[in-house]
Amino acid sequence: MSKLAILIGVSILAQPPASPGTRADPPRTMDPAAATTRPSVERLNRLLATVRKEHRTPGLVAAVVTSDGLKASGADGKRAIGSREKVTPTDQFHLGSCTKSMTATLCAMLVERGKLTWDDTPAKTWPNLAPKLHAALRDITLKQLLCHRSGLPNDNAPDIKIWPKIMALTGDLRDQRKSFVEINLARPAAQEPGKGYAYSNAGFAIAGAMAEAATGESYESLMRSMLFQPLGMTSAGFGAPEAGQPLGHDPILGMYTPVKPGPRADNPQVIAPAGTVHCSVEDWARYAHLHLSAARGTSIMLTADSFEVLHSDPYKQDYGFGWAVMNEDWGGGPVLAHDGSNGRWYAVIVIAPKRDIAILVATNAADGTAQSACREAITAIRKRFLDMNPGEPTSRRSEDLPTSGPIPETGE
Repeated sequence: MSKLAILIGVSILAQPPASPGTRADPPRTMDPAAATTRPSVERLNRLLATVRKEHRTPGLVAAVVTSDGLKASGADGKRAIGSREKVTPTDQFHLGSCTKSMTATLCAMLVERGKLTWDDTPAKTWPNLAPKLHAALRDITLKQLLCHRSGLPNDNAPDIKIWPKIMALTGDLRDQRKSFVEINLARPAAQEPGKGYAYSNAGFAIAGAMAEAATGESYESLMRSMLFQPLGMTSAGFGAPEAGQPLGHDPILGMYTPVKPGPRADNPQVIAPAGTVHCSVEDWARYAHLHLSAARGTSIMLTADSFEVLHSDPYKQDYGFGWAVMNEDWGGGPVLAHDGSNGRWYAVIVIAPKRDIAILVATNAADGTAQSACREAITAIRKRFLDMNPGEPTSRRSEDLPTSGPIPETGE
């Protein structure tokens, strides 16, 4: 018996930052070395070893970033249960739905370049496809898609009427994503677009398809050329990490079982914009540095106005543009966060601009024990670097979001 892979999009923290301003500072170019270069980087290995051994997860990695760059990183555990290979901070980990804010960032870049607008719609993007789409969904906007406000259904369970069609898609990924758009938007809306929140992986996949249609390039190519390469994220890619890297794990009969790389090790690539990016935690730190610095007034690669949009909560729902958004006492104000999983990996990013810190943690398992290990690691790191006891993160929205591909039972 199998079930579909899970992309978890838990909103750890939520509530809006200040409303967007009117600044239009020109974007600055990024020095790829700046985000992770410091005279001395503290190692978190001992802290992570304590947490990992308590929870008995396979491997655990983490990084701490300030506006100066990488402040600390570390790793503990094994690349796979039964292996002697230890994980390192340069190993690749699957980020799941933490990909979503990256997709929104890519879209903001295309908006600045005049390739997209936040008000673009499927009908405008694919006029020949529009007659096949449901009337209520033809005019949903890019903004609504990136804020889970499109009227598409919550992805808590796969729709058996459409998933066989999605799993059967083959050929060029751009063609697959256009077909994905038709499959999802030809059916009636789950609610009136713009009127309510519903976490939708499909919405982000459609946003990625809109980026492809606007540029003629694949989502993957756009992400590499516009985000990963400028930031120096040389380890970044899509899908489960390949051979020679850590393996994701299924919990079977109370024991972790490593899953070999391959097509069935991750969700299908057609939904990549919703959550299939992998990279090292130190390369992920480069991305965190981009957003932390912007939230503190130093905008690189995008204008200040664009970052304010990306960090906003336009519908006052504790979520916008791939981030959970809220005010937290420990963070001294607005905090951005997200977590992600494909059912075999788990990753969390938390950015607190007022405290000048971003914390990133990932593990190569995804059951409740692995998630608890990540939460405990974040708490321990906050205590060390903020010299306080902030308590556990507040979970205001926790949803398991199935999206695709056969995956063995996780036991959850």
